[in-house]
Amino acid sequence: MQPIPEKIDSKFRFVLLAAQRAEQLMRGGRSQLEDPARPEKPTHLAMEEVLQERLTWDYGPRPTPDPELLREAAATGDDEASTEIAAEEPAADGDAPAPEAAADGDA
Repeated sequence: MQPIPEKIDSKFRFVLLAAQRAEQLMRGGRSQLEDPARPEKPTHLAMEEVLQERLTWDYGPRPTPDPELLREAAATGDDEASTEIAAEEPAADGDAPAPEAAADGDA
């Protein structure tokens, strides 16, 4: 396997991106490759698109904690749990933009 692009932080993320893109290709999305050498399986095309950095993606917004979990943690006096849950709250400056799996916008 070729080394994954630096923007992708792990093999796991590479697989997630390629799998999501392969699903888009199977549903009729057009390949971002300029000239695929031959008809290939959607999974191979998707992996090549990720390796060639043809797709745009982002981590997406941070998850918001469940207010009910915060109340339960406060009611039980579980300071550690409430601190962990509160630390997961999004920053006041807003969330990151939603992830884009492919440049062609197919979903």
